[in-house]
Amino acid sequence: MSEAEQIVLDVETVMNHIVRGEKATFHPGAREKSYWPVEEHRITIRDMRPIAGELSFDRNGFVLLDEPTRVTDFTDKSELGTYCRETEALVQRLTGAAKTISFGAVVRTNAGGTHGHNMPAYGAHVDYGDRTVRDFVFDLLPKEEAERRLSGRYMLINVWRPLVMVESAPLALCDASTVKREDMFDSEVVGGLGDFGRRSLWGFNLAWAPGQRWYWVPHMQPWEALAFKLYDSDSDAVQFTAHSAFDIPGTPPDAVPRQSIELRTISFME
Repeated sequence: MSEAEQIVLDVETVMNHIVRGEKATFHPGAREKSYWPVEEHRITIRDMRPIAGELSFDRNGFVLLDEPTRVTDFTDKSELGTYCRETEALVQRLTGAAKTISFGAVVRTNAGGTHGHNMPAYGAHVDYGDRTVRDFVFDLLPKEEAERRLSGRYMLINVWRPLVMVESAPLALCDASTVKREDMFDSEVVGGLGDFGRRSLWGFNLAWAPGQRWYWVPHMQPWEALAFKLYDSDSDAVQFTAHSAFDIPGTPPDAVPRQSIELRTISFME
């Protein structure tokens, strides 16, 4: 099919947004304990593919990548370590960072019987802000190096990849240039990233506002990845890429369950 004949697959669906002014407390491993008051808003989620070549972290907060991985078994610790190193190198190349580290690899699926930690998250959110980024830097680096790296510019970028072609529960991203700080409200994640004993993680949920623009990638493939910026210590930079799983109207009940892996990275600029 030629580029001119490409079918554009925009979708109208309902997206959960936080009630304006509310702070949410989310328990990924025990979702029934969560307090996440939502408002449902019908939105259009645009097909990202026709504009993929125009996207950038600076303008939109995210990019779509054609970036295969050598890893085939994400349940194997050694292979997962290889994937982390691959992804760190990828983000370092994309950002020009002096150093990139990673944390929080999570494999997700909406298959029946999945534990809460590993289910897709429905609701417009931004994973983490400065408080949690700094916590992880001190966890992952020696104290003196952490202090030195945090004295310069640093950014949090999530890399999301499907493990099979996405037929259900795809990921939507909100163009970060359309996300305003006053439309984000605090979120506390208790026992996140698969660890019930982990200290709380702090991020944001997004309230609906006119002008927010959402995108998705139809039929996204395992050799593709989405890299999106969640936080930048440069307050003038485009950041806060809100995102959420969503349901495609008319998805058949026998659609293949979504399987994906996400990995958070922290990049330090010179």
